[in-house]
Amino acid sequence: MRQRLSTFLLALSIACASAAPHAFETANGKRILVIGGQQAVSVMDPAQKYDLSIRTIQQATYDALLKYEGDPPELKPWLATSWSVSGDASEWTFRLDPRARFQNGDPVDAAAVKASFERTLKLNKGPAWMYADFLTPDNMTVVDAHTIRFKLTRPYAAFLGLVPWWYVVNVKEAMAHEVNGDSGQQWLTEHSAGSGPFRVKRVEPNALYELEPWNEYWKGWPQAERARLGGIIYRVMTENSSRRAALVRGEIDIASSLSPEDLDQLGSVKGVKIERKPGMGGFGLKFNTQGKYTADLNLRRALAYAFDYESLLKIYNGKARLMDSPFPPSVLGHIAVPDMPRRDMKKARAHLAKSQWPQGGIELEYVYVQGLEEERQMGLLLIDNLKPLGISIRMVPLTWPNMVARGSRVETSPDIFAAFTSAMSIDPESIAYQYHKGSWGQYYGTHFLNDPKLFALIDRARTLSSWPERQPLYEEIQRRIVAHQPEVFGMLRDRFTASRDYVQGLLDSPIRMAGEFDLYPLFIGR
Repeated sequence: MRQRLSTFLLALSIACASAAPHAFETANGKRILVIGGQQAVSVMDPAQKYDLSIRTIQQATYDALLKYEGDPPELKPWLATSWSVSGDASEWTFRLDPRARFQNGDPVDAAAVKASFERTLKLNKGPAWMYADFLTPDNMTVVDAHTIRFKLTRPYAAFLGLVPWWYVVNVKEAMAHEVNGDSGQQWLTEHSAGSGPFRVKRVEPNALYELEPWNEYWKGWPQAERARLGGIIYRVMTENSSRRAALVRGEIDIASSLSPEDLDQLGSVKGVKIERKPGMGGFGLKFNTQGKYTADLNLRRALAYAFDYESLLKIYNGKARLMDSPFPPSVLGHIAVPDMPRRDMKKARAHLAKSQWPQGGIELEYVYVQGLEEERQMGLLLIDNLKPLGISIRMVPLTWPNMVARGSRVETSPDIFAAFTSAMSIDPESIAYQYHKGSWGQYYGTHFLNDPKLFALIDRARTLSSWPERQPLYEEIQRRIVAHQPEVFGMLRDRFTASRDYVQGLLDSPIRMAGEFDLYPLFIGR
């Protein structure tokens, strides 16, 4: 009864909402757009870390050699105007746009690009894992002021597809703020040293992040001068209900990471628009395969067969599709893996009987994002699904940074870690490597899966330049991952953006993380 009353009151408040006032303010005659985000921006340095909120700010304040745009995603020239590759995919050469400048006026030349890549590799954080096995500072050559060449230690056909996530930092500016040999990391936590269209204006940690446009942006602007934003405010609002209500009242202009129920309710609100597209990002309940309980393969399989996948889709009101492989269908080389687990309590009990806990009697920890309603509902689903097996669930909500910290070490990673993961590229390497030991401790590697044969397959596939040679390896990789059951392979949810109807330029691309925005093309159309 309480749930029905709550739903009724929510529907009533939305139905009665009149055309809300806009959230945007003005500065010097320009409009400032307000985004309600679910999580904070813990750091802005592209060499240190990335997630959906961090990368929203990074791609607004920094540029990369290339950029993903469109649906399906395509690689577009950005800092680089053109590129070439050797026949064996071991040598990649980029020609830079001579117009490119950092926001402090320094040129974004080949030496600056080399220094930025060197810094990322040296710090060995954030995106470093993507090239750490293939690229060293000695392999990067400044051919001339506007040409840089990467000669890899081994062929790597997936190199190009990961380039957009290596944002170029002005290392000269970062080093001017170095403290105790930290390469400027502390300063770049709340400042930027990039060449992107926006600059950091104000930071209130865990609460608010304000950007102002760099009017002299070297690449120009897609909007007319009169439509260009005067700034963007990213407000941290951890509760779904807070973001939804703020959008209805016109206190924010865009709301990210809303639940399916929120989106359904907002569909009837005058002045709010919902855009929907198929997604590439998968959701899984990742098991710590080296944990006290979930190290047991039969227990993991029992959990996977006990899970109610159809109810998972109901949580998303049908706005998702079940995964039939660790790879999303849009990734090259995807196959539908035979015998993917679906709810089957007979099989669940059979696997449990072969585990170390044939009668159950254990409690598993389920960690999920605080304030993310659908992940809370998944925890309740787990409680209900596993009760017949004599297994209980302890639900632990944490902020995303705290979740990532918990998952960084096998000793602290929980039994079950709720995680949305994204394809970093349309090349299968970007998904396969998430199950390699090189990804252990990243939010997508909290499974700590240990299979040397799988690692060897991934290492082999990533060094081949011929797709006909790579394809059968990736098919075997998908089957082998599923056989280990490192997670409940859940679903691929559709991508949604919820905004006031005057917000224009929301050019989504499925290669981005769910809830990640490209701020560059945005403007207010009134």
